[in-house]
Amino acid sequence: MIKVLLAEDMDMVRGALVALLSLESDIEVVAEVDSGDEILPAAKSTRPDVAVIDIDLPGKDGLTAATEIHEHLPECHTLILTSLGRPGTVRRALDAKVNGFLLKDAPSDKLANAVRSVAIGRRVIDSELALSAWEADDCPLTPRELEILALAARGRNVADIAADLFLSPGTVRNYLAASVTKLNARNRVHAIRIATDAEWL
Repeated sequence: MIKVLLAEDMDMVRGALVALLSLESDIEVVAEVDSGDEILPAAKSTRPDVAVIDIDLPGKDGLTAATEIHEHLPECHTLILTSLGRPGTVRRALDAKVNGFLLKDAPSDKLANAVRSVAIGRRVIDSELALSAWEADDCPLTPRELEILALAARGRNVADIAADLFLSPGTVRNYLAASVTKLNARNRVHAIRIATDAEWL
């Protein structure tokens, strides 16, 4: 019997997923949680074989929770569910060493089979998600350019960013100008939008 922990914040969706998995004779849902903060404590108390985790959860996000499970309960495999197949999200999931990554609208038998595969150590990535990550452009910005653009996205002005990072205002302006140029953006606001949509920020 494969023991499953299910983390999903929408009650109706969680109930449907539990019902679907409960129809399988070899799968048992041993815990249900609705926030990321509850995942690790529930996993420690129930010791599931697989944690099926929605990527967007209140509290800790699904990828952070999956990383914690790998650190504290390496015998528990993780399967991430998402409704959006953005390339940046797929890459973050792979970086977080999740065992599986599946779209929420996948057929129900696909979910059960993914749980079975992940439980025995196989990696399962939805083909559409894998293709989107494969075709995505790499971020052209340096870590420092990303850091400064992220601060600008939070509303920090040049002087504030310079003070935060112990740089001169001129250096900060140069980094922002380089980001605009590399992203072929019209201006700083457009550069922030491009980087955000690509999930580089």
